[in-house]
Amino acid sequence: MQRAPAIILHAPQLGENIGAAARVMLNFGLTDLRLVKPRDGWPSAPAEAMSAGALAQGTQVSVFETLEEAMTGLTYTIATTARPRGMEKAVFGAPDAVGALKRQAGQSAVLFGGEKSGLPNEAVALCDAILTYPVNPDFSSLNLAQAVGVFCHQWGASAGLEGKFDGTTEGLGAPALREELIGMFEHFEAELERAGYFYPPEKTPVMVTNLRNALVRAQWTQQEVRTFRGAIKALALGRGKARVVREE
Repeated sequence: MQRAPAIILHAPQLGENIGAAARVMLNFGLTDLRLVKPRDGWPSAPAEAMSAGALAQGTQVSVFETLEEAMTGLTYTIATTARPRGMEKAVFGAPDAVGALKRQAGQSAVLFGGEKSGLPNEAVALCDAILTYPVNPDFSSLNLAQAVGVFCHQWGASAGLEGKFDGTTEGLGAPALREELIGMFEHFEAELERAGYFYPPEKTPVMVTNLRNALVRAQWTQQEVRTFRGAIKALALGRGKARVVREE
């Protein structure tokens, strides 16, 4: 994976949000978490609990007294804010922000403000660009850890983590062969015909097509085909027993 940006939390208040941010960072391959004057100090038992082990398994936390100190060694930083600041800076959505970060040769970072009021203007002024999300304009307040998570997800997707999930499934049996499906269809349709389902007769081809289209979308396994055919047989036998009882 390409070198990931640092995540800087400016004056975070709740240890729980710090822990949740650390957790979602590690989910998507980011490990450099920098804290500027966390209100409740560090280390933090609530952060440790909320991190679900991320603080012990890979997310590295550094604590600084000032933002300037936290930005030591950085060559490019993006500030997150939902409010227009009247500054001459590039404004990105998450995908373009990730692209800008990937074009940097040095160490980059994304800066997030505290829970109460976000980033002060002087912090935004130190950054190269602004990141904003397309949130509801009537309710644009994001929880700090949620805001970090939105960016981290975008970074993980761009870094190829989503390629590990290719749509395959685990624990399923072999897929049904087409001839097995066709045999199931014919079995089902024969019993429906006996039950008088296809009426009027001239609509039978359309009804059969609709049924097959619906069934084929399920992507049956061989075991599922056998199970369904067993169910069809049981219903047919049950209908036969009911007929015998009525005749008697």
